[in-house]
Amino acid sequence: MSTVVIEPQSQSLAPQPTMPWKPTRKTQFSGIFSVVVVAIVSLAIVLLTGLAGIDGFGLTFLAVFLGVTVARTARQNPKVRKDSMVGVAICAAAVLAFFPWMSIFLSVILKGARGLQPNFLIENMQLTTPDDELNMGGAAHAIIGSMMMVVIAAVITLPLGILSGVYLTEIRGRLTFLVRFVVQSMSGVPSIVAGLFIYTTFVNFTNSFSGMAGSLALAVLMLPTVARTAEEVMKLVPDDLRSASYALGARQWRTSLMVVLPTVRSGLTTAAILGIARVIGETAPLLLTSLSNNSYVFNPMGGPIGSLPTYIFGLLQIGTENSINRAWTGSLVLMILVLVLFLTARYFGGKDKR
Repeated sequence: MSTVVIEPQSQSLAPQPTMPWKPTRKTQFSGIFSVVVVAIVSLAIVLLTGLAGIDGFGLTFLAVFLGVTVARTARQNPKVRKDSMVGVAICAAAVLAFFPWMSIFLSVILKGARGLQPNFLIENMQLTTPDDELNMGGAAHAIIGSMMMVVIAAVITLPLGILSGVYLTEIRGRLTFLVRFVVQSMSGVPSIVAGLFIYTTFVNFTNSFSGMAGSLALAVLMLPTVARTAEEVMKLVPDDLRSASYALGARQWRTSLMVVLPTVRSGLTTAAILGIARVIGETAPLLLTSLSNNSYVFNPMGGPIGSLPTYIFGLLQIGTENSINRAWTGSLVLMILVLVLFLTARYFGGKDKR
């Protein structure tokens, strides 16, 4: 008895979804070619006229590209012309919003890379003057001081901020209006006022500037950012999850702890990052609380302590070539620290796949 074997159909015969909105290679090549031609023409106009700099090139590029777009769509229907004009306007607005902060990043990277040498990360300025060569001294003491104060401020602020968010979204007690009003009011407090508050309440009480005083000032500035962000992310939790937890017999505190908080774990991580980014570059409150120091200080209550913002501020005040280069390098290290903290927090915040 013969056996009939039915072979499965080839996967190539399966219907493939179409994407009519995806531009073809010809369209992509035409767009790239147009941009290159417009850039060359704009550069020639800038060189032959009185326009100069990146601003002149940008304005010329926009005007030429707009003219080319109008010429290409002159024979098409009004909808296509309007769509093309709106596309050019949106791209121009995006570049206008994108360029300033990218120019800041590039300026910090290009100018800060001059002094970014190994000694900058492992040495201090105790035996080095700001005008010495860049291969002498460093900002290790300022990096340690900044990290110490930020960590202490985060330890103080994160539990308070998350508890405030839980109270405002889950408990909703009689003091909800008062708590929200205080948090919103603290968001508008100038940083110098926070430093002055800690100076009058803590520094005068202990008769000493210290890293702990700086941490308290940073915590005052960090708390409203964490609290408001935590409140907003907890509002995104569907009420069905809470109702399901209550239906299983869980109490409110257990629902908040075991259901709501794990659900918004990545959002709370974002709240922590926003709070740290808000305070890690503050200078004014540290001038009134922690002052500065050129040597290593590992004790938060051990007197004045160095930090990257005060390190940068002090070197810029001196104004010599090497001191300004050191200040730019300190700015670059500060930006790298924020990036490292962000990537670390995002990694651990998204590690739990439950």
